[in-house]
Amino acid sequence: MSFVSLQTKKIPPHLKRYIARQKYERYTPIDQAVWRYVMRQNVHFFKERAHAAYQDGLAKTGILIERIPRIEEMDQCLSPFGWGAVPIDGLIPGVAFFEFQANGLLPIATDIRTLGHIAYTPAPDIIHEAAGHAPILSDETYARYVKTFGKIGAKALASREENEVFQATRRLTQVMENPESTPDDIRKAEQELQEKRAAATTVSEATLISRLYWWTVEYGLIGDCDNPKIYGAGLLSSIGEGQHCLSDQVRKLPFDLETCIATDYDVTRPQPQLFVCRDFEQLIDAVETFSARMAFRTGGTEGLQKAIASGDVATVEYNTGLQVSGVFTHMIRDDRGEAVYMKTTGPTALAFHGNELPRQGTKRHASGFGAPIGRVVKQNGSGEPGSTIDWHWESGLRVTGRVSDRIEEHSHPLLLTLTDCTVTYRGETLFHPDWGEYDLVIGREIVSVFAGAADPGKYYADEAEPKLDEEPVPSYSTLDHLYQAVREIREGKTSVEALPSIARTLDDICPGDWLLRLEILEICRDKGIYRLLADRIQHELEQLGQDDPSLHSLITNGMRLLNRGNS
Repeated sequence: MSFVSLQTKKIPPHLKRYIARQKYERYTPIDQAVWRYVMRQNVHFFKERAHAAYQDGLAKTGILIERIPRIEEMDQCLSPFGWGAVPIDGLIPGVAFFEFQANGLLPIATDIRTLGHIAYTPAPDIIHEAAGHAPILSDETYARYVKTFGKIGAKALASREENEVFQATRRLTQVMENPESTPDDIRKAEQELQEKRAAATTVSEATLISRLYWWTVEYGLIGDCDNPKIYGAGLLSSIGEGQHCLSDQVRKLPFDLETCIATDYDVTRPQPQLFVCRDFEQLIDAVETFSARMAFRTGGTEGLQKAIASGDVATVEYNTGLQVSGVFTHMIRDDRGEAVYMKTTGPTALAFHGNELPRQGTKRHASGFGAPIGRVVKQNGSGEPGSTIDWHWESGLRVTGRVSDRIEEHSHPLLLTLTDCTVTYRGETLFHPDWGEYDLVIGREIVSVFAGAADPGKYYADEAEPKLDEEPVPSYSTLDHLYQAVREIREGKTSVEALPSIARTLDDICPGDWLLRLEILEICRDKGIYRLLADRIQHELEQLGQDDPSLHSLITNGMRLLNRGNS
């Protein structure tokens, strides 16, 4: 049985459309060299600077230094910690990302950054997702925080404009990481993101909680502000920011929930300040405190307004436990500004405590749904099947019709199906008998509003899962073959006698490549061979660093690590 089919047994059905195949055979020798360089640097640098769980957590969660991890191996290693791993394709919607984590699944982007972006990439990649996120999950309290955050974050409501910012951010990260992108391509993607950000004037609860996630799970520090340790995945996976973040150039602020959620971030640039938490328990308290102000806890008219502003699938829950899931587009308010009627547009489903009600799915309510909110003050008719009702709400809303069906729970009605139904409010007809049957929701108030569907497995059942067909393995370039040859020499699979020939070919085809030269120098120094070749390559590396300032620190750090290994 394939890895994907094994994983899908643990993935909620509605999340399966986000999974991808790792396609391990598509990683090139250059990709493997990028992984190895970053991991060697990080393991050495973070040995004394990261949270105590980092070093042991690497091996415990299936992270190796010498090669890119296989996600199925990570999945098995994470199991003792109550977690698993699943491959995804780049950035996915925040609700889906948090739902994976709520279910104890670490979503891992399968791509790896290019050599040109080895120090930092705004696009999610396997270095960030695997080597950054997984190790600290070996700490029980931190793992509990991430899972708690997932359960709460998955319910956060965004705005239409913020969803557009997400899409623009996704496009920019893809363009920046694509080696075929031109400077003009990047400029246009950056401009689009700036325009979308400028249009997003409302800060939703999804944005606020994403800031909390960013400044903790992604870019968090822990301990003392004067000597903090790193635990954030964005820092643990970025050579550049991991080393830069502890310098005096980055402000260290004591973690504070209100300051944290008020501080925006830019995913495409290094961060100017970071927050230092006392311990992981403080983070659990913070996300629980924040959740108290979210619509899934407060409900009401304000929550319904957030659902409408999201322009996406959301769920409204009544005090009876009945839930309406769909895209909310309209509500009618009374003189006090309180919602007395709500409407959805497009596929809508009704559920009770997370389980879709019989015959109340999106096929029945394909074009939308309307429902009253408030207290019934005049009730003519019992509401039993076969009876005729004429009910009046405190708001002035009136419903008449004949009851053809009734759904109840513990003898309390949840829903009445009416024929010959008329719904009116202050002279306006909200439902006409000619429109068919009307399903009347029974409920006095809205107690919860949250993102997504109440029964997502049923609501999204018709959405296609991703195609996971095998793709042909790409052919290697000459440079890839040189990287592979050096790798095999280092692993003892072939003789070192080929090194001078490899170095000459590298000079001919790619005089600007620094990473392979560093690997050749490493072998020469480790084995004490080809001293003249090693001296020449070292000189070439020093010259490359002088000619290109962006390479200087990468080369210097690489050579410094070699010197330590041979001291």
